[in-house]
Amino acid sequence: MNHSIHSADRSTHLKIVVVALVAGIAVAAFGISARTSSSDYTQTAHVVKAGKLMTVTSSNTSLVR
Repeated sequence: MNHSIHSADRSTHLKIVVVALVAGIAVAAFGISARTSSSDYTQTAHVVKAGKLMTVTSSNTSLVR
């Protein structure tokens, strides 16, 4: 068994590449399948309007300069 990538032979490098490729394809497939499949999906913007003005004062906090 090769304990270093530097001393590994060609077949070990090929195994690493194949495992990485399969893992990448699995992650991509999971990401694609996790999406919503609704074709009428639209994004809407929610508008937040300002309310009444409010003043907050407190003297309990310490000021460090």
